[in-house]
Order: sequence, then C-alpha cells, then structure tokens
Amino acid sequence: MQDYPSIERGLVLKGVPIYAFDKLDGSQIRAEWNKKKKFWKFGTRRQLISKSNKEWGEAVELIKAKYEGNLHDIFVKQKYEKAIAFFEFYGKNSFAGRHFDEDHDVTLFDIRVKGRGVLTPKEFLKVTKHVETAKLLYYGNATVPFAESVRNSTLEGMTYEGVVCKAQTMKSFGIPWMFKIKSRAWFIQLKGYCKGDDKLFEKLA
Repeated sequence: MQDYPSIERGLVLKGVPIYAFDKLDGSQIRAEWNKKKKFWKFGTRRQLISKSNKEWGEAVELIKAKYEGNLHDIFVKQKYEKAIAFFEFYGKNSFAGRHFDEDHDVTLFDIRVKGRGVLTPKEFLKVTKHVETAKLLYYGNATVPFAESVRNSTLEGMTYEGVVCKAQTMKSFGIPWMFKIKSRAWFIQLKGYCKGDDKLFEKLA
C-alpha cells in the first residue's frame, strides 16, 4: 500500500494560488479500496493494521462506519479501479501522534487513485463534496501575511496545529505541490514535549 507523499515545511510557494486545509493533530491512517472488497487493507504510516490491532483497531472501525458506504459509491461513480483514502485519527487531547483514553474520530484529508496519483485539491473538493473532509480554510496566493496568520493562530477556522497547503500544479507525476505551516503555539508545546531531544523534535515537527 502506497505511502502519503512527504510534505515540505514552511512557506514554499510564495505568490502561487493554494488551497489551505486545516491540519488536524492526530495520526495518519491509510485505507485501500477496490470495487469488490471496498475498504479492505489498512495501515498507519509504518505498518499494516486490522480492527483487532490493540492500538489502531478503533480507527479501522471508525473509517468503515463513517466513510465506507459513501466513499464506495463515490469511487464507483468516478470509475476508479483502486484508491487509497487518507484519514486523520484524533481525539480532543491528541498531540503529535500521542493519543489518550477518550473518544476519537477520523476525518478524510486526501485520496490517491491508481494511475492518477494524489488528487489535486480542486478535484478532491469536487469528488468529496458530500462527505466530511479536513476543512478548507483559505484559497488564494500563498503570501507572508497568510503564513503569519497561521503561525499566530489567527486564521479563521484553524484548530491548533496549522494548515496543509496544496497547489493545482504537480511537483512530480501524481503528486501536487504541498507544504505545511504550523502555529507557534504548537511548536512551543512540541518543544516542551521533546525535552531537548532535537532528533525527536525534527521527527515530529
């Protein structure tokens, strides 16, 4: 099962129109789909999982209950052969991939289609208009004032961590240009969490 492309950090594409989506603070879960089996293979960034997995099984159940029916119908209508849907798994107090014993949710944030790659933001919004996704918070040129509104946590609708920005242009085949901007408050909390461990900080940032 293919991984999600790595995302660069910082204001990468100045002056280029971008779609900025809220970056929910949780863990990425992948779900592979085909027409016959629907969602049948699941994984985190680093390992395959099933509903019996002690740590991540809850995410599998949430995805199937919340999304499988609607996304199956959408993917069939779009005549996809195979696709991988990417979700964020999170709770109220989740932070930097760490979760607690509380209610959790999953939210769709991207789709990768066989033979096409990751959908452009415009296509993603069109295809998923009837299902819940990470919220689009901004559309327009990537500017320094926009980036500062994210870093200062003043961008309207932003939760806490920051945003993921996506352009219509492709970085390489099947991968749109993407970059992430995070809030200063989130970085301050991460610094406290890492307690001087620079390698851990860079890994989680």
